[in-house]
Amino acid sequence: MGTQINTDKNFFYKDLSYKLIGCFFDIRKNYGPGQKEIIYGNLIKEWLLKNKINFEREKTINIHSIETGKSVGVYKPDFIIDEKILLEIKSSNFISKHNEKQLYFYLRNSRYEIGYLINFSTPQLYIKRMIYTNDRKPFLRN
Repeated sequence: MGTQINTDKNFFYKDLSYKLIGCFFDIRKNYGPGQKEIIYGNLIKEWLLKNKINFEREKTINIHSIETGKSVGVYKPDFIIDEKILLEIKSSNFISKHNEKQLYFYLRNSRYEIGYLINFSTPQLYIKRMIYTNDRKPFLRN
């Protein structure tokens, strides 16, 4: 088993992802760590509006049963960017496994395939990109 190389054709939403990452770095550089999460969220919203990127904030998404495909509840990620990318933002001294699992479950149990977990208050800006492709989701095959 060899190492997979991430080529451009395998990088989902490359241009949008690069823009978002640039946004996160700009916000961290200009506002530093330690702001409240709502402040970072409002700064991201302002940036998205300025750059004419569609988004929804805290949109309810249905979570589906792996066995039956039926909706079993809802989640509300911080942002859904252009109906393609989920975004969870944090402002704490560290990222816990719980934070990572939260994004993982959002992706695993919804139709979204790409998510970013961003923590603006760690010693260095924390960006975790997570992928869970729809071909691995049994509820979408039903």
